[in-house]
Amino acid sequence: MSESKEHRQVARSLAKKEQTDYNSGKGPDILNSRRIIEVETINTVLGGLQQLQGYHKPVYIAGTNKAAVDKALEITKNTTVGVMNRKGNIIKPSTRKRK
Repeated sequence: MSESKEHRQVARSLAKKEQTDYNSGKGPDILNSRRIIEVETINTVLGGLQQLQGYHKPVYIAGTNKAAVDKALEITKNTTVGVMNRKGNIIKPSTRKRK
C-alpha cells in the first residue's frame, strides 16, 4: 500500500521536529534515541500498533488528523503505546520504558 500525501507531510514534519530523518521504508517512520513514532491515517492505525511491538523505548502513534488520533486513543487503551497529534503534541504518554 502506498503512503498518502498527508502521511508523508506529517512524517516529514515530525522527523524535523525530532531532529532525525523520516524513514519511508520498512520499520518505524521516525526513530531517534528518545522515542519511536509511527505516523498513521485512520485507515492504518491498527497496523501502526503492530509495527511498534518489540521496541524497548517510548513508542507513539501520531495521527494525521483528529479522527486518526481518536481511533489511536481507542486502540491503545490499556497499552504502553502513546498517542500524539500531527504536530507532535502528546495526547497520551507512552509508558513503555527503555531497557
